[in-house]
Amino acid sequence: MRLQGRASGILLHPTSLPGKYGIGDLGSGAYRFVDWLAAQGQSIWQVLPLGPTSYGDSPYQTLSAFAGNCNLISLDRLVDDGLLTARDLANAPPFPAERADYGWVIPFHERMLAKAHRHFCDRPDTLLQAAFEQFVAHNRYWLEDFALFVALKQAHQLRPWVEWESELRRRDPTALKWAAGEYAQQIDRERFRQWLFNRQWSALKAYANRRGIQLFGDLPIFVAHDSADVWARQDDYFLDADGQPTAVAGVPPDYFSPTGQRWGNPLYRWEVMAADGYRWWLQRLRFLLRLVDTIRIDHFRGFEAYWRIPATEPTAVKGAWRPGPGHRFFEAILSELGELPIIAEDLGVITPQVEKLRDDFGLPGMKVLQFAWSDPANPFLPHNHKTNCIVYTGTHDNNTTLGWWESEVAADTRAFVEAYLGHEVHDIVWTLARTGMRSPARACILPMQDVLGLGELARMNKPGLPAGNWSWRIVDADLDDPVKDKLRQMTRLYQRHPDQQAAFYGDAATGC
Repeated sequence: MRLQGRASGILLHPTSLPGKYGIGDLGSGAYRFVDWLAAQGQSIWQVLPLGPTSYGDSPYQTLSAFAGNCNLISLDRLVDDGLLTARDLANAPPFPAERADYGWVIPFHERMLAKAHRHFCDRPDTLLQAAFEQFVAHNRYWLEDFALFVALKQAHQLRPWVEWESELRRRDPTALKWAAGEYAQQIDRERFRQWLFNRQWSALKAYANRRGIQLFGDLPIFVAHDSADVWARQDDYFLDADGQPTAVAGVPPDYFSPTGQRWGNPLYRWEVMAADGYRWWLQRLRFLLRLVDTIRIDHFRGFEAYWRIPATEPTAVKGAWRPGPGHRFFEAILSELGELPIIAEDLGVITPQVEKLRDDFGLPGMKVLQFAWSDPANPFLPHNHKTNCIVYTGTHDNNTTLGWWESEVAADTRAFVEAYLGHEVHDIVWTLARTGMRSPARACILPMQDVLGLGELARMNKPGLPAGNWSWRIVDADLDDPVKDKLRQMTRLYQRHPDQQAAFYGDAATGC
């Protein structure tokens, strides 16, 4: 990690930002949020995966491991660039302010981005054209496959690639050459949209870094089956001759789920990836590290061992553990990148072997306070925290702290919480935030819902719920809430303010 001393920050996905067009975007709302973070003494803005979502709107099941979510492109900034006019946006639908209604958002943004592309082509701007061409040249290794993949999906009424004609499904060179000519305009449009996303995101990241804010990104270990990555590199996955998975990812049965979790992502053929030095992974990590400063790897334990489920099985019960790439993978990454700015998502049932893999490379793990209250030996309790970790009150998959306390915490657990803290709990939200802030953990990150003291209705994701996730948003007034003063004061009290970091650690400050 690239932190000096103690730090704190906020977990908020960009879709949850304020904005006029139905979803948070990379415009003024994002810049105001960066200013808000800096004013409250925060050093970190953590986001979820930034890729283009598909059915279900989950950022953890995207069409590409490289491409950006074009719904995040600021339409107002396209007006500033001369690619749209204020008149183009004048008839925007009356979008709800407190949630993203993707059924409205996606068609509107599609129309506006198509109009911007037409303007870009019909009235070329020399500087913009040069920037676009440079982006395309530097990103061909993923952009060409992705742009063609999207064009073909649209030509096939968004059906998965395994339902395309066999020549396209199997990437016959003659068929691909034909498709590249047939859908040239659509392909160029996708290149254009990805350039817009990267241009706006890069400007936002630069601004955040100038204001002392580091961006923490999120990288799911597995990719979606219906993605450009799997279609383009089919030999890297356990697939049959028709492209269907023969084995899929998940986790075994546990206390929370008697049938486990069958995620359905195709599994990597790690020995194939090792043969070329994990080239695709290196490309993926290098690319993401242009967008963020530190990467949280979701389901880190899969690098040590993963749960292999036969694709014919309807649940995760009849799976088996198989060895992951382990130390060899991270040694290859370290050799190429020179450092590992990675956080290991080490939640769930973690073995000593997983802990050793994490610790041998000095990777900070995660401590989630909502999971802490069982017994004094619980590793998530603050007295068991090591410095080299990140503490959270909750994550995007948890209830909000208030919702958790009101609807999920039993009486005996409440009693343990109060016994541990040494007092009755009257405000669980800030009690838990204070507990995280005073932890020895290098960084404390609070979901924005907890900062605002919101209940279960503000939950970002409820795993297993087929609809209604990923839609929560803040509004402009939330950034004026007096609660910001409490956050700023607490950040200083527990020496997590940027001004205090050098003083706290002196010349020995080395990050983690």
